[in-house]
Amino acid sequence: MTMDMIHNLAELTELAVEWNMLLKNSASDVPFLRFEYLTAWWKTLGGGEWPEGELNIVVERDEKGKLLGAAPLFFTTNCDGLPALMFLGSIEISDYLDFVTPQEHLPVFINHLFDLLARQAGWQVLDLYNFMDHSASLKILEQEARQRGWIFEKEFLQHCPYIELPGDFEKYMSEQVDKKQRHEIRRKIRRFESSDQPVRWYIVQDRASLEQEIEEFLKLMAYDPDKERFLTAAMRSHMKTSLQAIFDAGWLQLAFLEVGGQKAAGYLNFDYNNHIWIYNSGLNFDLRELSPGWVLVGYLLQWANEQKRAYFDFMRGDEEYKYRFGAKDRRVVRVKIQR
Repeated sequence: MTMDMIHNLAELTELAVEWNMLLKNSASDVPFLRFEYLTAWWKTLGGGEWPEGELNIVVERDEKGKLLGAAPLFFTTNCDGLPALMFLGSIEISDYLDFVTPQEHLPVFINHLFDLLARQAGWQVLDLYNFMDHSASLKILEQEARQRGWIFEKEFLQHCPYIELPGDFEKYMSEQVDKKQRHEIRRKIRRFESSDQPVRWYIVQDRASLEQEIEEFLKLMAYDPDKERFLTAAMRSHMKTSLQAIFDAGWLQLAFLEVGGQKAAGYLNFDYNNHIWIYNSGLNFDLRELSPGWVLVGYLLQWANEQKRAYFDFMRGDEEYKYRFGAKDRRVVRVKIQR
């Protein structure tokens, strides 16, 4: 087996097909590790989150040239002011990150990766954000670091509520949502549907209208002052580029709720790997009395059950409404390894 480090986007682009094929069989097959997502992230360094960085992607191949594993890393100065190797996608806009390799190969891959990194000058800390708390990588990283005398630290970060779906909306409501909240969800949906204006919800399907629909979603996001500050020019550019790439790859779910032809709520999700991943949302504050966010989540959960999706993942953030819909908790983890 051989390991190489990729430093330029042109060389990385040649890996697109085999990268995504490898991801399908990886221990962590999440949308933030898809090739199109990571390359879009790199072009803007996360919408301007990082002022500079250098690609340091490590790939491993067998003797026949087959891709066995990848560590999507870049070199930068981390939040602690240290020269660091970090995951592409770090930190704010990529909820789940990890290595790209099958579970059975993960121990060998991390061992070989550490052998390579031990010979690399420049970096002081391997600073890896947003592992899921059940990631198989965590224990292996700790073992490898301690065997080499490197300092290993693990920090639990944000909560990531999720719902395991039974494939039947009524069964989900009766078994996974408590009686009081079940009544509240149904009441909000009935009130919305009894509006004296036409109401509808839909998932964007038309590529020709996508750019305008993204603009409409960003307008909804900007009703929230915190999200408006988040939406810098660089971040807007990044989101437009990445969402178009994700749509073309077939796993974007951009959904809207309308009242009288006016958009009341929008949800930006990923429909990937038999999961619905709830990435971001926007609400028209002028229509808050209709609870459009709750209503649209209800419709999306009904759709996800009907389409036999296995999970509805709210991802990072412990907002109360997620638990009212019956979500279970887990967290993401940061690992710091200093040599």
